Amino acid sequence: MAKVQTRVERPLSPHLMIYRPMMTMMSSILHRITGAALYFGTLLLVVWLVAAITSPEAFDLVSWAFGTWIGQLVLVGYTWALFQHMAGGLRHFIWDFGRGFGPVERELLTYGSFAFSGALTVAVWGAAYLLL
Repeated sequence: MAKVQTRVERPLSPHLMIYRPMMTMMSSILHRITGAALYFGTLLLVVWLVAAITSPEAFDLVSWAFGTWIGQLVLVGYTWALFQHMAGGLRHFIWDFGRGFGPVERELLTYGSFAFSGALTVAVWGAAYLLL
């Protein structure tokens, strides 16, 4: 007689709905999101550079678009994404040396990365508005 293969019930992989959201988990997800956002922001930088070498009219149009409140919001968001992604990378760099894995240290590094990116964003844009 042929042997009937029965399906072996294996446990399912853990899913986000099973875990309690932790700051390190949310920061890891945000690190991926900011990495993707940097691609979009870099395209905006390329548009600005291409407009600068194309013609004064094209540069004026792009400068006008970046000068609107929506353009300024996008640029501030790009700046924050850049600093947040950098802070996440620095956090991982610290972890590469085997440091900061304790429960308190992990949370401090995560909150520190948010404070670092926020402070640098405010400093850069504050300096830009003061100089202009």
